[in-house]
Amino acid sequence: MKKNYLKLNVWLMASLMGIFTFTACSSDDDGKEDDGDKKNIVMENNSTLQGSVKNGQTVTLKEGYNFALNGEYNVEEGGKLIIEPGVTISAKSDDGTIDFILVEQGGKIEAEGTADKPIVMTADNKEAGAWGGVHICGKAPINIGTVGKSEVGDAPYGGVLAGDNSGILRYIRVEYAGYKFTSEKECNGFTFYAVGNGTTIDHLEAYKGSDDGYEWFGGTVNAKYLLSVSNSDDSFDWTEGWCGKGQFFVAYQEDQSTLGYACDCLIEADNYDKNMDATPTSCPTLANLTLIGADQEEGTRGVRLRAGTHVKLYNTLVDGKSKNLTTETEQTESSLVDGTSVLNYVAIAGDVNCSGDGGYSSALFTDATNHNSINNTFSLTNKVVGTAGEGAAMKTVDSWFDDAAYIGAVQSSDAWINESWVKF
Repeated sequence: MKKNYLKLNVWLMASLMGIFTFTACSSDDDGKEDDGDKKNIVMENNSTLQGSVKNGQTVTLKEGYNFALNGEYNVEEGGKLIIEPGVTISAKSDDGTIDFILVEQGGKIEAEGTADKPIVMTADNKEAGAWGGVHICGKAPINIGTVGKSEVGDAPYGGVLAGDNSGILRYIRVEYAGYKFTSEKECNGFTFYAVGNGTTIDHLEAYKGSDDGYEWFGGTVNAKYLLSVSNSDDSFDWTEGWCGKGQFFVAYQEDQSTLGYACDCLIEADNYDKNMDATPTSCPTLANLTLIGADQEEGTRGVRLRAGTHVKLYNTLVDGKSKNLTTETEQTESSLVDGTSVLNYVAIAGDVNCSGDGGYSSALFTDATNHNSINNTFSLTNKVVGTAGEGAAMKTVDSWFDDAAYIGAVQSSDAWINESWVKF
């Protein structure tokens, strides 16, 4: 009997060692996702991202490695994508597929770079519109109904969870995004669909895309330190009831002769163009913005407030367009007249251009109580560094903000824009 027990024990130990060896190898695979039962997948250098991160799975892209993006890469409900510092993802933009990253409702992305090791999402073809950018769908409120469908991937978004958490985006640069699906659908650098304020967003750059740098479709998400460089449509765009907060936003647009294409608005802001009275009404609170355009041809706009949007805008300087600040539609102008919307410590080159539909005017903009100014000439270094005088102490407005009582996004004494993660 002793011999039989010994043989059985040896057999069991060998079997267990074999199982352990198989499990260890499969968790450190070559990046293929054809084994649906894998829960923790570690992607190694030069793996290809394609398909989905499924419910219950966590996929980790290891620090400092390079990855290819081939087609759409979805993070499904219950899935998590972790991207470590120094990762580079390059879309295979010349293979005829549409490349983008989409985080669906209930999915999570934890993409945390650092100032010295940013996460870079780019394309093999270094031209605007080479790939589709990053899209996040959340469960926060929107004003087009209970649920919308994303322009990219037809994923549902919207709900009632203002505090919904889709994860973390930090120290990420998205380059050459803006893939054009149709005349009505183009991808942005970063697109936030009903993203909730449980999500962390800071230190992002959208660089030389063929559509908007950033677009918010409703939601409540907050953001700090966003940079939009030479994106051909709008630098920042919101619609469908975005009510988040933002601080330290920079838009910089090079001129058409340099880029080979023209850029549109520095900010294009809507409530909902099909129903300007839709609720919740778009009304972000934004402070410390530097918005610099490069196209002063007649009719070009800097900050364009329209389609019923409300806004609370503080400590902002705007230059480089023929119309650096415009107000349109009765709902938008009325909100400025009755104090629902606020323009305080806003300095612009040129005058304010108002539609007059709701009674707002340049005289109201420059009323002494608002601390705004027109016809400014700004002295900036390194394209966007410098301020235009004293501003509102923002912690008295909302404790979420840094105090930053100056007009503009980048003080010369704190030139975060010169950190190594930034690209001009």
